[in-house]
Amino acid sequence: MRTALALGLSLAMPSLVASSFVMSAAAQAQSGAAEGQKLAFDRGKGNCLTCHEIKGGDLPGSIGPKLENLKGRYDRAELTAILNDETVRNPLTVMPPFGRNRILTEQEISAIVDFLQTL
Repeated sequence: MRTALALGLSLAMPSLVASSFVMSAAAQAQSGAAEGQKLAFDRGKGNCLTCHEIKGGDLPGSIGPKLENLKGRYDRAELTAILNDETVRNPLTVMPPFGRNRILTEQEISAIVDFLQTL
C-alpha cells in the first residue's frame, strides 16, 4: 500500500522531470548562444563582423545587413539554411557558404543560430 507521501511524489515526478528538462534546455541555449557569439565575433572562424554590424562587436563591416531582431524575421531553420549556404536562397550573395564549404560545423552553425536568435 502506498503512502500519501509516496503517491504525491510519484504524481509530482513527471512535472519535476519536465521542469528539469525545460531548465536544462534553457541552460543549453544560453551556453550555445555564448559559444555562438564567440564564433560570430572570431575573425578566424565565423567572422560575421567582417560584413555585419552586431551589437557588442568591434569594428563591424557594412557589406551585409545589420544583424538585429533576427528571431522576429527568421525561424531557426531559415537562419540555419542561410549560414549553411545562402546561395540557395540568393544566388548573387557574397556571403560564404559556411556549411557547404565546411568552414563551420553543424554544431558551430547551431551555436551561432542560438546567438543570432538573442539579437
